[in-house]
Amino acid sequence: MSKHLRFFFEAGVPHTPLWPHEIDSPYGYPTDLERLPISSATRTELTRLCERFQSSMDWKNPAGPSPWSSMERELFDQESDAALEALRRELGDDWRVNDERVPWSW
Repeated sequence: MSKHLRFFFEAGVPHTPLWPHEIDSPYGYPTDLERLPISSATRTELTRLCERFQSSMDWKNPAGPSPWSSMERELFDQESDAALEALRRELGDDWRVNDERVPWSW
């Protein structure tokens, strides 16, 4: 039986982009990266991306435009793609990680 995770970044959640399908997951809700069988390098990169994502919002005007340029968004997407690929590779076939990132709208 495979384990399922959802991959997306959430405003106000600076420590993990992973969310289980079940609220009572043994990996926490949201997922505690320390509980996953992944390398410290992947864990560090996922945390770095979450922290970086927080700066994509203008916290004084959350509904307003992002302070990020299109180049910053593109770089973030490339780095996120690479981190998701590493995560899937390290977790292996017993895991399914759904990419649920929302396309940039600003």
